[in-house]
Amino acid sequence: MDKPPHLLTTAEPFEPAQRAQLQSTLSAMPPLHAIGCAVFDATHGHLVLGAPLALNVNDKGNAFGGSMASLMTVACWGLFNLHLLRAGIHAEVYVQDSQIRYLTPVYEDLRAVAQATAGHDWTEALNILHDKGKSRIPMRAAIVLADGREAATLEARFVALRPAVK
Repeated sequence: MDKPPHLLTTAEPFEPAQRAQLQSTLSAMPPLHAIGCAVFDATHGHLVLGAPLALNVNDKGNAFGGSMASLMTVACWGLFNLHLLRAGIHAEVYVQDSQIRYLTPVYEDLRAVAQATAGHDWTEALNILHDKGKSRIPMRAAIVLADGREAATLEARFVALRPAVK
């Protein structure tokens, strides 16, 4: 297997077919289908997922914390999977650990923005995965309000494992 290609700029979008494949995967997961999870934007530097407030409202009339946690976690997972897809690497991605902070109630549709933590890059993570069959990357996601404020944040470490060849 060849080494994965070097990434281009972080602002470069993923191919429409790659975005569509991710959306199809997300829509096929019953919990994500139920919350209305949708791919809004996907570049090499970030993934933005959204979900309507109407499907994720709690007893107080604002966004359910579990929906926000799910959307942020899946945004990170999805970004890692898009990089694997682009590099032609088959691996399974898992959240290894995470910490969530809820900063303010959300009274609008949800928008989760995920990216690798500053100082970490996808080329290195994919090269390690290629060489060792396992790679980790720290990631950050936030529920971002229409005015740009962060309503919740997730700091997490994700791991990709290549299946053993039998």
